[in-house]
Amino acid sequence: MASASVAKEEENKLTLYSYWRSSCSFRVRIALNLKGLKYDYKPVNLLKGEQSSPEFLKLNPVGCVPVLVDGHAVLYDSLAIVLYLEDKYPHNPLLPHDIPKRTINFQAASVVSSTIQPLHNLSLLNYIGEKVGPDEKLRWAQSSIRRGFTALEKLLKDHRGRYATGDEVFLADIFLAPQLHAAFKRFNIQMNEFPVLSRLHETYNEIPAFQEALPENQPDAVH
Repeated sequence: MASASVAKEEENKLTLYSYWRSSCSFRVRIALNLKGLKYDYKPVNLLKGEQSSPEFLKLNPVGCVPVLVDGHAVLYDSLAIVLYLEDKYPHNPLLPHDIPKRTINFQAASVVSSTIQPLHNLSLLNYIGEKVGPDEKLRWAQSSIRRGFTALEKLLKDHRGRYATGDEVFLADIFLAPQLHAAFKRFNIQMNEFPVLSRLHETYNEIPAFQEALPENQPDAVH
């Protein structure tokens, strides 16, 4: 009986392919932590091009992290993964039941994942550095982030509580926290013009599930 239980636990164990500084991977780490789900961490070094290896492309033909393996299910794209976790593991819900509030959460997540993060990902910044010049990389990233943060401030100012859309942690927070961390740590964004987001950043740093998911706390982190 015990051996069957161990076998079942091993069968159900999740595996996350991640890069420590990837904000998309950061989102999934937060979601897994909030759900209380244990997982194996498989580092993928983006700087060494491991995401383009034949082995990794079998998991994700797009060639990016994160990838989550759950038994026979292989998932990529952070939003798809988080929604999968929400459906399969409904405890500690990541979406509110209230429809207008759910919509705000989806909007905030979309601003981050569609309007901000893709415009400063590694491949695009490298391309800008090659075609325009290395000095333009930071200016481009900062401009993209500020534009998105301006929209998020307007979106959230009438909906926030302790967290982005009230007094519970939901999808919006999972997407905001990594973007705010990158703005502070990597892109030197002056946050005084974004008081709502600045306060959220401070709040996220107090939550254990967020702290454990921080890039600098990952096994492949480079300090």
